Amino acid sequence: MGYTRTDWSEHYNAGRGFRQLGDEERGLLVEHAPAPEGGRALDACCGTGEMAAYLASLGYTVDGADFAQGALERARAEHADVAGVRWLCLDVEHGDLADLAEGGYDLITIRLAVAFVRDRARVLRRLAARLREGGVLVVITPVAERTPEERRHIALDENELAALTDGFATCERFDAEGLAVLVLHGSAGSFSAEEKQRPEPQAVFGAAVVVTDVSGRVLLGRSTQGMWELPGGRIEQGEAAPAAAVRELAEESGLTARVEDAHVVTVLHDDRLDVRRVTAVVRVTRWDGELGLPEAHRFVRWEWHDLHTLATLGRFFAPSAQALTAVWPGVLPGLPPVHSYPCATAGPPVSGEPAEAVRLRERMADIVIGKGWAPSPPVQAALREVSRHRFVPETPLETAYDGDLAVVTIRESPTTALSSVSAAWLQADMIEQLRLKQGGTVLEVGSGGYNAELLAHVLGKRGRVVSVDIDPYVVHRTRRLCAEAGSGRVTAIPGDGGLGAPAHVPAGGFDGVMITHNAHDIAPAWREQLAEGARLVVPLEMGGYTRSLTLIRHGDVLCTEHWTYCGFVRDRGATARTAPTVRLADGAVTVRWEDGAPGDTTGLEESLRGPRHELTTGLVVRGVFNFETLQIYAATTLPGFCRLTAPEGSPLVAQQDAAAMVVDGSLAYLTHRKVKDAAAPADRLTEFFIHAYGPAADDLAERFADCMRTWDRDVRESGYPPMIIYPAGTPDEHLSAGDVLDKPSARLVLQWPGRVSPRAQIRLAAGGQRA
Repeated sequence: MGYTRTDWSEHYNAGRGFRQLGDEERGLLVEHAPAPEGGRALDACCGTGEMAAYLASLGYTVDGADFAQGALERARAEHADVAGVRWLCLDVEHGDLADLAEGGYDLITIRLAVAFVRDRARVLRRLAARLREGGVLVVITPVAERTPEERRHIALDENELAALTDGFATCERFDAEGLAVLVLHGSAGSFSAEEKQRPEPQAVFGAAVVVTDVSGRVLLGRSTQGMWELPGGRIEQGEAAPAAAVRELAEESGLTARVEDAHVVTVLHDDRLDVRRVTAVVRVTRWDGELGLPEAHRFVRWEWHDLHTLATLGRFFAPSAQALTAVWPGVLPGLPPVHSYPCATAGPPVSGEPAEAVRLRERMADIVIGKGWAPSPPVQAALREVSRHRFVPETPLETAYDGDLAVVTIRESPTTALSSVSAAWLQADMIEQLRLKQGGTVLEVGSGGYNAELLAHVLGKRGRVVSVDIDPYVVHRTRRLCAEAGSGRVTAIPGDGGLGAPAHVPAGGFDGVMITHNAHDIAPAWREQLAEGARLVVPLEMGGYTRSLTLIRHGDVLCTEHWTYCGFVRDRGATARTAPTVRLADGAVTVRWEDGAPGDTTGLEESLRGPRHELTTGLVVRGVFNFETLQIYAATTLPGFCRLTAPEGSPLVAQQDAAAMVVDGSLAYLTHRKVKDAAAPADRLTEFFIHAYGPAADDLAERFADCMRTWDRDVRESGYPPMIIYPAGTPDEHLSAGDVLDKPSARLVLQWPGRVSPRAQIRLAAGGQRA
């Protein structure tokens, strides 16, 4: 402990080193970590490189990493003739790991060095996250019981060894000439919240202290009972919770803080056996000092931990686990419910993030900007400055800053998301479409925190964001995460987003409204609460296909300005719609109508067992085909449009999800077949067909094929059409010319190029008769 990079370089430059790799260690590595084909290994804290060179002899391609230049200079010199080793100057505890192999490792070793690592459990999880599937982490260390007292600092005792292995799926321990060899598998680990004995009466009112370092990592102590705990303890008679928190922090860890920097976030209340336990969760925003171990009879050590690894640490003291989730909802799963009484004010936002987060955020921003999704300086600055990972604290940094990835935060099932942080490119595009000016007020429907903070950054210091969500937990999570890392300009409120935020509408209306869930309809409140000339950006479903629409308000009418292909979590408000479905052929085929009433399926059950009519559309496309406008064109122009789903390999339907139409007991759907294969996707050719069943199969197939041909001729190269959205109930004669898609609260008029809508045909016919 306490050794610096300079100390270690001088150690190696002076010709000193560590115990040589023994035969028993070599044998265990061969037995438990044989090199697979193309195997790659990382020797962390490699020193003079003996282990790295041995792993290369086993067939691994090896990265040997150490933060001491003196060690690496000797490693390069002493193993100059060893092929397959790359030497990296890298601090695995505090540095950015960007230089490590992007594809991960089959084996990671850390030999005779873990005792010198301050945050051992965090570092092991940081390394384990770099393992490939089936990879293994091997830790080799002296054991305190076999190490002389004067060299105790290089060894670990049994409690310290348990702190390393707890939380891994499997751990095998071996002895190699007095050294402990730990073979660890399963970096995902496990988590459990556990209790101690019945609390003493004077300890039932206590404080749990939440402290983070300059990298945003939280302080936890490993207790002598084998659990991770926050600093904290009982609140003495006449003592306020913040004062107790500051006192306990100093007594247990050696860190000091001022009472004015200790803020009660919430008060938790639960029962432990026959004792009612009350815990004040205290967030300390500033502190001083160095970590020590003043109460060695209670704690083995103190370490700083990344939030996204907390669920892999194994055993937690239950009140500490509850306190962590009170500050960062979602970081620890499956905790039993407790009563929580949040405080109205919980202190200022707390800074802190690792250098790796800064690098990854810059990379994400560069990619999003480079692809053209964020052309304006305010949105570009927001992407670079708002810390996305702090709004998904349970997620690794690499995932949080994947600009193409929506990060799911709440699930209904393993395959169904209820809430997520959308892909950064899509958030940037939707914010750009709002055309915001500084100082405005924006309504966001669907909370989460990160998108709202991007909006707040674009709006500037005088701007404000009102974020509404129907899920109380989502609102609570948004409030907490914004309190931790936000601007202070986001107001998260509970409510049905379809009603907007009537109590928060500024004079003249919101300067922008952004919907962040799939919407089946255009809620009247969104238009009514929007300022004249301002923009509503909404992911609207049409025929079950979602497009983000930018709509400008002109009185009671909304006019489209922009379309973006997208997908979001479903609406859970009062305007949410469950599409009518009919299952046919013993469930082998499902028909659903995303808009409008169900069609007549009488006789279809029998027709599906009859002959299938096939008709080519004559449309042959090269390479990767873009369905964007075709899907919406078919959904808004074909009578009886619906969606068809079937299991993979169905003998009845060639597509698992197909655009279809059902009319008069007959069915037709769009499919395709490859007519020319090629190694390069651009050289492949695909032809589109219509398959149809039923007495009117020929007619439906021809109508569907004609729709495809018209789209190919008139629409394909022209993009999305102008669209005007009127309130429901607007008479036909007051609508613009075009194809009408009716929603419960709105009438959508799409003006496709080169097309005369059925309503226009009726008008023309009526005019001709009058003439």
